[in-house]
Amino acid sequence: MRVLITGTSGGIGEAIARYFLENEHTVIGFDRKKSVIDHPNYTHYCLDIRDKRTYPDLAPVDILVNNAGIQGGDDIDVNLKGTITVTERYGIHEGIRSVLMIGSASGHTGSEFPEYAASKGGVLTYTKNVALRIAPYGATCNSLDFGGVITDLNKPVMEDPKLWEEIMAVTPLKRWMTVREAAEWAYFMTVTNRFCTGQNILIDGLEAGNAHFVWPD
Repeated sequence: MRVLITGTSGGIGEAIARYFLENEHTVIGFDRKKSVIDHPNYTHYCLDIRDKRTYPDLAPVDILVNNAGIQGGDDIDVNLKGTITVTERYGIHEGIRSVLMIGSASGHTGSEFPEYAASKGGVLTYTKNVALRIAPYGATCNSLDFGGVITDLNKPVMEDPKLWEEIMAVTPLKRWMTVREAAEWAYFMTVTNRFCTGQNILIDGLEAGNAHFVWPD
């Protein structure tokens, strides 16, 4: 299958691209940075998803994975508006199999920076909009809303012992997800899954659901 993935020059997006390539799919990557993947079935475009004038003309893709995003800056323009622009251009057509949004746990909880949380909350709602519109094609659209993932972006807290201890104290599974696990989820939801659609799937090691029941002993 032909797979378009945004944000493939590192972190979760790179891991997803490599996983699809391992499974013998053709992958097209968008990123502002240069390619970090050297593979005969991989084509890379250096572009900013905010600028639709730079979008290439592509043959229809089977799967679209919206992963590109930032934290702290033009969050609304990149994470939400960019995702919408890419999806409207490449994801809404007869023959599409699946559109996947990489959301965030903050879209459920409202935590993190204000514009980031708002942008991801918008992605969660847009997921349902797209799911309704591509369902007549037999296609699915879901979001994977990760909590902590081990990436370079998260090094400021991962490498601070005090902050890391604080995070683990509220994470029942006592660890964060690897990018490989994120890629496996992305592959399952777009290739294996054929019936679950319109869902915002929270994957955060139960951090958001860490409830404490208070009652006298």
